[in-house]
Amino acid sequence: MPPSPLTLAATETLRKIAGQAPDVAHLTAALRHLAKWRSELIANTIAERSGTTILSGPFKGMDYGVRAAEGSRSARLLGVYEASLAPVIETIITRAYPLVIDIGSAEGYYAVGLARRMPASRILARDDNPKAQALCRQLAILNHVEARIEIGGRMDHAEFSVCTAQPTVIICDIEGAEADLLDPTAVPGLVAADILVECHDVLRPGLTDLIAARFEASHKVTRISRQIVANLPAWMEELSDLDRLIALWEWRGGPTPWLWMQVR
Repeated sequence: MPPSPLTLAATETLRKIAGQAPDVAHLTAALRHLAKWRSELIANTIAERSGTTILSGPFKGMDYGVRAAEGSRSARLLGVYEASLAPVIETIITRAYPLVIDIGSAEGYYAVGLARRMPASRILARDDNPKAQALCRQLAILNHVEARIEIGGRMDHAEFSVCTAQPTVIICDIEGAEADLLDPTAVPGLVAADILVECHDVLRPGLTDLIAARFEASHKVTRISRQIVANLPAWMEELSDLDRLIALWEWRGGPTPWLWMQVR
């Protein structure tokens, strides 16, 4: 059987890395690249063996028949992606916020997942990347919630005034840009919303502390660390321990704690 395009591309990248200086940084880059390649193969196997319906977690039963815009598809299919957030997601669902704003919505894992479980809510899915927007639209159609998700690009500061009109929750994952966006001095509408934000300390050390300090007067701030949950289908017992670990890996290169900030 000829190698797949994925395998060919991975091999070419490894050849380029191997041509560099023999040091820890390049070996680490090679290991990470190989792990991503293996993760994609495992995700394909999960889809073949168990289908594309998410197997567990808050979004169990959602048809995840798209590729991930970024990060691990296998962890999403298994339902263990960002598992430490599961209690907060259930709280959001129970509160039935009239408005959910998903900033950095990617392919719509949260926007579509919440639309399925919050049928009375309006969902805004915002992402700068047109390819991510297209994937989100596709995922919404697969799950029959396209009529209730408004997909768009970057959200201007002035648009956050909508948060003062009804109970609102913001979910934010924008790869470090939260440092500029989540500033209640510049964006007063944020003070009225509950906010779940991933802080990319791996890109900017101290970012979690900075954002927490901005909201400590107006919000109850809870820090959430990473948590890996091994919830695997029985057939994955056939796989090696390494493949089982890679299936749970979310492709993170360093600390990305979350803050759950609730209006006081």
